[in-house]
Amino acid sequence: MQSADVTPKVWEHILAARAGQACLCCGDWAPGERAAMALYGSMMAAPGTPQVVAQIGQSLDGRVATVTGDAADVSGPDGLAHLHRMRALVDAVIVGVKTALHDNPRLTVRLVSGQNPARVVIDPSGRLPNDARLFAEDGTRRIVIQEVDKPRPAGVEVIQLPRSDWISPPAIVSALRKVGLHHLMVEGGAITIARFIEADQLARLHVAVAPLLIGAGPQGLTTRPVARLAQARRPETQVYGLGTDVLFDCVMGARVAAEVWPHARQPAVRLG
Repeated sequence: MQSADVTPKVWEHILAARAGQACLCCGDWAPGERAAMALYGSMMAAPGTPQVVAQIGQSLDGRVATVTGDAADVSGPDGLAHLHRMRALVDAVIVGVKTALHDNPRLTVRLVSGQNPARVVIDPSGRLPNDARLFAEDGTRRIVIQEVDKPRPAGVEVIQLPRSDWISPPAIVSALRKVGLHHLMVEGGAITIARFIEADQLARLHVAVAPLLIGAGPQGLTTRPVARLAQARRPETQVYGLGTDVLFDCVMGARVAAEVWPHARQPAVRLG
């Protein structure tokens, strides 16, 4: 396992690389700092290059909340900071309507420096009320993907797409690219992430595991079950220590961006 040391200097350098103003290949960095740049560099697509990633935080026993729905402290402080870093490195963050209704998230970058991504909610039946926090006007693009013809607040972009049981993930990705959003992160919930996995839309999946046992409650990822372990997905994985949490960086292998930052092709520094 590699220990990622995301110092302020490292993070500012990563943001500069995201803006095309720096390179993460070179420089005099400590092993933990270089591991941090390998972690975040590997999930950044080159500007304008399509790529979809996902992030989920869970407990040691694979839960994302208690039976009463309390999910506020599943991730530790470093796991939460990682999530906000991920937001700062993508064009848009996507959540399903169930997550939007239950958590009423802001989907902003608050714990680290960086720009807020566009906020996208998948709401086929128009269940999310127009006073939801992710629709708040703060200068960031707000988009709702729905099948119904439901009016939304001024400034909220509406993308209408057909559905069968759910709106197709490839159709969602294609529609967002048409409006200029190429680098996407699916943040939740677990069912939404699973749908993107099963549709082979993810380039990378980050699973942040916090050291707590919940005992019961909603599970993390619930993808389609397999009959034999030989049929299970076995993504290439790097493991990083993030202080309070352990992060599994999984290469999903499907539709990986044609171009990535040059440093992403370099092997990560291994410690221990």
